Amino acid sequence: MKTITLFQPWASMVATGEKKIETRSWSTKHRGKLAIHAAAKKNNANIPISHAKVFRKALKKHGLVLKRDFPTGAIIATCKLTACFKIISEDKRENTAQLKTGYLVSGNEYYFGDYTPGRYAWILEDIQPLEEPIPAKGMQKLWNWEG
Repeated sequence: MKTITLFQPWASMVATGEKKIETRSWSTKHRGKLAIHAAAKKNNANIPISHAKVFRKALKKHGLVLKRDFPTGAIIATCKLTACFKIISEDKRENTAQLKTGYLVSGNEYYFGDYTPGRYAWILEDIQPLEEPIPAKGMQKLWNWEG
């Protein structure tokens, strides 16, 4: 199964269904089933202060509060990648971004991604968290998981 590795807390945001658009600097032609892998390494990038409250509130709603609540080095969910659209504009004052389709990203979804124009928005549907994380070594880009 095709798999994408995400740092925490973004992996858990997808697994809980709070984040349904994954933003990347690259496009993909893959459509269909996709496993979500939580990276083993911690991400050194900080969540912007302006976004931190939104993150905390969304995560707390799912009981994700402490660092130990976020699995790492494991497959934690599956979903369907249904589309991949180029991001054509971003309005940081309004906290919105426009995709090539004309779709306007706003609200929490805007806070949970990097909507710099020229990047890509991967549309994730039918998100299914796993009952128990499955340990796996991740990789960059899309990779095949044989689990």
